[in-house]
Amino acid sequence: MGIHTRFLFKHIDICGQHLSISDTWQAMIKDRGYSEQVRQLFGELSALAIMLASGMKHKGKLTLQLQSDGVVSLLLVEVTHNLKIRGMVRSNGDISADNDLDKILGKGKIVATLYNAQTDTSFQSLVPRNDKGLLQTFEDYFAQSEQLDSRLWVRSSQDNLSAMLIQKMPASTSNNPEDWHRISTLADTVTDKELCELDIKLILHRLFHEEVLEVFTGKVIHYECQQDRKRFEKVILNLGEEEARKLLKERGEIAIHNEICNEHLFFDEKDVDKIFSNRDLC
Repeated sequence: MGIHTRFLFKHIDICGQHLSISDTWQAMIKDRGYSEQVRQLFGELSALAIMLASGMKHKGKLTLQLQSDGVVSLLLVEVTHNLKIRGMVRSNGDISADNDLDKILGKGKIVATLYNAQTDTSFQSLVPRNDKGLLQTFEDYFAQSEQLDSRLWVRSSQDNLSAMLIQKMPASTSNNPEDWHRISTLADTVTDKELCELDIKLILHRLFHEEVLEVFTGKVIHYECQQDRKRFEKVILNLGEEEARKLLKERGEIAIHNEICNEHLFFDEKDVDKIFSNRDLC
């Protein structure tokens, strides 16, 4: 489980978000074998997806996907309107500690997809990647596309993912640059240890004890990756009965890896019989 919380600096038109997830994060990276660099990138994309999805006004989901020709070929995170999250990383080789971002991500591009379940429509946008990293990429995106100055901090470990965002509010009536400079300078003093270990009240008090803040009720973040067996039955159906039975004869069963959930599904002879005796089930 984890908690996402919004907060507001009263009178100066600056808002913020904070999240801290432990059990949820541990479930997302369990048995994945991600290196520290990959885990941090995955954490940054996950935190961004949660913060963006938290503002959805309709049922649906937000998907952030980074495809590249680097060692990491795919970073994928999905978050629903009620903050249920899942995701994965696909890599084409080992990553060493001295690999830079260009080596890891190559010439990648980020695709943000917003799905509206009520209208069954999707909207996609491309986010150009900043060479300095994913956090800088989305700070640029907010500044250029939404005209919102933003700062982001994200830290991941094996046990926890924590993040904080501060942002100028849309249609801000305050044009005092000193306010933004003061708040962003104070926020920049947060340490990785504080971000991962302190709850939101302690962090906000440590950073902004002289500011007037309103903290809103937090929302729970859950890891959810349901085993969609029917989807993989359709994969076998599309394979064709002859090929499916050939695989079954060679291996005794058909095994399919559900990559995003990191689970294997197994289909024996009875399962294959059922799939091809009722071709309308998918």
